[in-house]
Amino acid sequence: MPTLICFGLGYSAEYFAGMFGQKFGRIAGTVRGAERAAILNAYDDGRLTALLFDGKTAAPDLRHAVGEAELVLVSVPPDDNGDPVLRTLGDTLSQAKHLRSIVYLSTVGVYGDCGGAWVDEAAPAKPGSARGRARLAAEQAWQELGARRGIAIAVLRLAGIYGPGQNALIQVARGKARRIVKPGQVFNRIHVGDIAQAIDAAFARQASGIFNVADDEPTPPGELVAFAAQLLGVESPPEIRFEDAAPTMSPIALSFWQECRRVRNGALKRTLGVRLLYPTYREGLRALFENS
Repeated sequence: MPTLICFGLGYSAEYFAGMFGQKFGRIAGTVRGAERAAILNAYDDGRLTALLFDGKTAAPDLRHAVGEAELVLVSVPPDDNGDPVLRTLGDTLSQAKHLRSIVYLSTVGVYGDCGGAWVDEAAPAKPGSARGRARLAAEQAWQELGARRGIAIAVLRLAGIYGPGQNALIQVARGKARRIVKPGQVFNRIHVGDIAQAIDAAFARQASGIFNVADDEPTPPGELVAFAAQLLGVESPPEIRFEDAAPTMSPIALSFWQECRRVRNGALKRTLGVRLLYPTYREGLRALFENS
């Protein structure tokens, strides 16, 4: 069975490892903190090894794991100086003898503001924020590595992620959900289980190219909150105008609300053969509610 290394063993990568880990002989995943590494190494079944990576230096055990890997999953975001994995381990990746497929997790934010228009992978990427521009540059850097090595590089552009432990049901239950209304504003979302499916399909097909990983129904964010409240049997939070909520938002949150697009996922279905487990937020939230 193949060996996989996950750069950034965060929410999506860990869910993927839990859902499809049996397909790999060994999984190495990087984390930033020694405490988290110790917890993962103590409680895992032995298939997964957590390694430290701070984005600046790479210890010999990490370099060895990269050199042995056949598959690489990257979810580490770029920083102010570019992609930390390529900056620190680009030489090791370039020389890795067994490497045959890389999946890079990006964001639909690279499309920028599209005024609510539908976009697919053929649409030009016009990120409006520094964060989006850094993501696009990282995508291109990984694609260039793939071209030099002659190996498959699949860039998965993810919509807003939700799933166990990270969803509107929890926000509503804790009284922290806000039903913000901005006329014409819609977002795509994607359940972490469907992200895992997309990663698995990209590796299985040794896919190359860009794939939008989004649900079938971009919707106003307030609908999600109202549906979560309905499932919980509680009163939905009152509507808040975007103009009133904006001054209290973080710069990152505000940047999301300043962009609007509807994302098509046809390539995900046609080329990768993914059948969404949760085609809209309704199936996703209902399953989370029933399993809570």
